[in-house]
Amino acid sequence: MKVKSATFVMSNSEVAKCPKERLPEYAFIGRSNVGKSSLINMLMARKSLAKTSGRPGKTQLINHFIVNSNWYLVDLPGYGYARVSKKAKKTFQKFITNYFEKREQLVLAFVLIDCRHEPQPVDMDFMQYLGEKEIPFHIAFTKSDKLRPKALERNIAAYSEKMLETWEEMPPYFTTSASNSAGRDELLNYIENINIDFHASAP
Repeated sequence: MKVKSATFVMSNSEVAKCPKERLPEYAFIGRSNVGKSSLINMLMARKSLAKTSGRPGKTQLINHFIVNSNWYLVDLPGYGYARVSKKAKKTFQKFITNYFEKREQLVLAFVLIDCRHEPQPVDMDFMQYLGEKEIPFHIAFTKSDKLRPKALERNIAAYSEKMLETWEEMPPYFTTSASNSAGRDELLNYIENINIDFHASAP
């Protein structure tokens, strides 16, 4: 997929106020310091489409970006660590779960995981939630440039082993890097193929 246009549309905290168009949506979510904004900017080939910050937890709303005028990229608040109040965290969790459980246009969620770390309970719990709610998701391992190939392979295998304790199979995954654009073509082409089927089956 060639990204010809990527434009910010809106930010809000209410699912009912999200865009009304029947266009496919792909949500990106992960722990607050996983490098989500950098990955989104890399995918869209824009330096500052999604706001990056040295302070984890910067994204605090549902952010919609329309891409090539035919699909939405949705940047969601991070879960886990963030320098916000407990009340704010509960608010995040509520509108995040509302989005996943009520947003009919959502086609797929990408759960971002820092490939440098062993399986983290907060990531495992969130994927378990998605599985229980039957919300389709894939994993996008971030910061792959920080590891040598063997170490990367070993860490992903550790995730697979951990997930297979409760899952029938490892979800599909991509290895990505915002620094060297690893995984960009694979992920965008995957989205493009889903979009072709989505628009072909649309009434």
